[in-house]
Amino acid sequence: MGKIEFDFNQISDLPAFYQQFAAQFALGEGFGANLDALWDVVTGDIELPVEIEFANLNARRKRRFGAIILLFEEAEEELEGNLRFNIRETGNSAQHHRG
Repeated sequence: MGKIEFDFNQISDLPAFYQQFAAQFALGEGFGANLDALWDVVTGDIELPVEIEFANLNARRKRRFGAIILLFEEAEEELEGNLRFNIRETGNSAQHHRG
């Protein structure tokens, strides 16, 4: 299982997240950079199995990126073990995250 980490010390807003996501998964110019496009890619286009970790999330960042966190939690359920989603809060070790 491959592992992809998104460091939220380096991601300031939603456009920056979508840009890093597209770069990590080598998505072309056609990636829509919105929740619907993200769902479609995560549940149907990326190579599975994969572990995705969100690192350095504090309470403010969790609120800012809440919709994306929820999307990955739902995708983890739907993909039944082919996607693992973890959140590592600022200063903490990684924890498997299940809503």
